Amino acid sequence: MRKTAAKAMMGLAALAGGGAAAQEKADPYLWLEDVGGDKPLAWVREHNAVSEKALGGAAHDALRTRLQSILDAKERIPYVSRHGDYLYNFWRDADHVRGIWRRTTMIEYRKAAPRWETVIDLDALARLENENWVWAGTTCLEPRGTRCLVSLSRGGGDAEVVREFDLEARAFVKDGFALPEAKSSVAWIDRDTLFVATDFGPGSMTSSGYPRIVKQWKRGTPLANAVPVFEAGLKDLSASARKDMTPGFEREFVTRQIGFYSSELFLRRDGRLRKIEKPDDANAYAVRDQLLLELRSDWTVAGRSWPQGSLLAIDFERFLGGARDFEPLFTPNATSSLDGVAVTRGALLLTVLDKVKNRLFELRREDGRWQRREVAAPGIGTLGVASLDEIESDDYFLSVTGFLTPTTLYLGHAGTDTREQLKAMPSWFDATPYTVSQFEAKSKDGTMVPYFVVMDRRAKLDGKNPTVLYGYGGFEVSLKPSYSGLIGAGWLERGGVYVLANIRGGGEFGPRWHQAALKEQRQKTFDDFLAVAQDLIRRKVTSPRHLGIMGGSNGGLLVGAALTQRPDLFNAVVCQVPLLDMRRYHTLLAGASWMGEYGDPDDPAQWTSIGKYSPYQNVFSDKHYPRVLFTTSTRDDRVHPGHARKMAALMESQGHDILYWENTEGGHAGAANNTQQARMWALTWSFLHEQLK
Repeated sequence: MRKTAAKAMMGLAALAGGGAAAQEKADPYLWLEDVGGDKPLAWVREHNAVSEKALGGAAHDALRTRLQSILDAKERIPYVSRHGDYLYNFWRDADHVRGIWRRTTMIEYRKAAPRWETVIDLDALARLENENWVWAGTTCLEPRGTRCLVSLSRGGGDAEVVREFDLEARAFVKDGFALPEAKSSVAWIDRDTLFVATDFGPGSMTSSGYPRIVKQWKRGTPLANAVPVFEAGLKDLSASARKDMTPGFEREFVTRQIGFYSSELFLRRDGRLRKIEKPDDANAYAVRDQLLLELRSDWTVAGRSWPQGSLLAIDFERFLGGARDFEPLFTPNATSSLDGVAVTRGALLLTVLDKVKNRLFELRREDGRWQRREVAAPGIGTLGVASLDEIESDDYFLSVTGFLTPTTLYLGHAGTDTREQLKAMPSWFDATPYTVSQFEAKSKDGTMVPYFVVMDRRAKLDGKNPTVLYGYGGFEVSLKPSYSGLIGAGWLERGGVYVLANIRGGGEFGPRWHQAALKEQRQKTFDDFLAVAQDLIRRKVTSPRHLGIMGGSNGGLLVGAALTQRPDLFNAVVCQVPLLDMRRYHTLLAGASWMGEYGDPDDPAQWTSIGKYSPYQNVFSDKHYPRVLFTTSTRDDRVHPGHARKMAALMESQGHDILYWENTEGGHAGAANNTQQARMWALTWSFLHEQLK
């Protein structure tokens, strides 16, 4: 599914503009930013041991075993993608800890127990090569090529090794295309040619740590001899290129990603680049003879105005010739937004969010105009759509899920509402006792903020229910209802209430919902989250004694800000792979790429607003804070583990009650395999249960 927009996270105000030396002098825990240093890792081991001892015990061990059984269960849905005549799936279970990449046919996939053929056994490969490989995906030569580029990560980080693989021989290609470990972008041009954006040496990466140079690489030639195609600026986010392989509509595109929400798109034709004239913050792509634009801002063109959040279409070649008479494929209203676009051979499938509930629409181009109809999809929960094959088929996968409804996977066909059930996830917990409600809380500025509550229908509204409030609120990411055996077994079954907040900064109501909390408006995200907490207390769903909050990455910043601003509202905080030191976030790993979201702390005017909420600069020894569990990963090369390390060390030095646990693998996901996932979540749910019961 194509995602809409971009969708992948002080009291020392005198330091603004004070330079690195002033920061270093003022920050006694800067040494913890040395990710692999002996002293910081000794600190990590010491704190891990304390946390595991504090949260361990028979109940924890039983929960960990239960969660592991859910993660390893063979009854899970094996999600697939099609290439050629096969459906491919990556699978982990108790017998395949690192996982296997495998394939089957559609005939077999329809069966309850398909017969799979292993293509790559990652456990065996890791043993053979003595490497800590974590699967990072594939890029295959379309439409029916026999070669793929396999990406492997050491320990789960974003930096990957890329190696060419032969699907017929089921083996890596000797002397084939290969890239050393880096944050790379690769795409096929033809069987013997690639677009490559990678670390070509000094000066080839942006300040955000991503490639800024795209080259064309011919088989059998050294990477150093690859032909330059495009070069972005040092302060841009990244550069990349790809080829649309649709027969009859083959086109090469180059993208200059200026910032997280701004980009330039170029058509590469006959070796020359031609800029696609679009708003910088619009997302543009070709679908056969059409150019599609997703707008993040209002746009007036050719005498007509289009609202932000719209999806527009126009004939590609006519657009190049100067035409701007777009057809609207979707325009939002006050409660709706475009959630995603899937492409089949002859149709577009638009997933729309309306009051944080999904609807599905099908569009076909007939007699030179777009025809639209709503697909009669299941009316409960969240819908996910993925085409079986954009080039050859009108079939698509439709997944249906909800808080209490195990995910079901269907095979649909454009042009009809008839669909075939392929797979269904088993119930990992008894959903009978629970109910789902949707409420609204009034934020500080009067904005109504929706949220979902999952709780036992027999629970009393007496303020005594252990409750976890989860939020994210950033990067236009929408939080939607979904089924989780880990939440059901780890929290609901133990008497807990689970709450999902749809706060500003997310994408639940399109770009406007996101942009309302950008940069100097960031406090609105935190206000929304705190408003939901207060509304839960007002409704007597819970009380501060029994209310905990949880969030990861940008959500870690969210709960960090809530912790420091209203510690009286909570009794437990789970802060996962977080951003916390907003004074230095842009200097750490990929942090510079997020200045479009948070702003530039080196600008004194912007630091004025950032410094008011940055958790690391707003925690003090004379305040009482709820107990905090920080979790992160040594191998996270997106959000630096130094954020969590330093915050934990600072709070500990001030006498506050904290626990800290750092997985030595796992990347930004926090865990690299099912065993690590079970361990992390058992610690998390044990912590929340003990604090909030």
